[in-house]
Amino acid sequence: MKYYIESQFEQLSNQLLQLKANSQTVVKIADMCIDALRKDRKVIWCGNGGSAAQSQHLAAELVGRYKLDRPAMNSISLTVDTSNLTAIGNDYGYDVVFARQLQGVGQSGDVLIGLSTSGNSKNVISAFEMAKQKGIKTVALVGARGGKMRDMADVSLCVPADTSAHIQEMHITVGHLICDLIERSFYGK
Repeated sequence: MKYYIESQFEQLSNQLLQLKANSQTVVKIADMCIDALRKDRKVIWCGNGGSAAQSQHLAAELVGRYKLDRPAMNSISLTVDTSNLTAIGNDYGYDVVFARQLQGVGQSGDVLIGLSTSGNSKNVISAFEMAKQKGIKTVALVGARGGKMRDMADVSLCVPADTSAHIQEMHITVGHLICDLIERSFYGK
């Protein structure tokens, strides 16, 4: 048991070290978000399962606070409104639960960040398609293979992991760095 736990820590540590090669991509994503927020637009997040929880968490970091006490920032997660999710899913299908919301609340100049371990989540892909129609920039946070989202997004970050748990652990790390850079750009320390 101890050996297994140590090997998991070792594997994740190595993957996090490999993730450093994507530092410039993290800066690019943060800059897109900063630009949107400076123009009174918003950062929108979505994902499924654990990625849904992460999208909620990261939106809350911007609306609430990450490290600094400061005014709220304009950020939402499309995963939080159960009435919308269930009504849209029932009336139009689960594949469009994010796209339909984005059609209503998204504006040209917003940034949509989609989290998916596979990069093939149909409802996130549909949201990316809607984003393109509305002039919303897209960011894909995906696993090593990237899936369809990798090529659809304006910016993609494929974390160097293949298991969902490690992909999600790296997504939250990247998400926190993005929130940190956004916060520092407005309220620098």
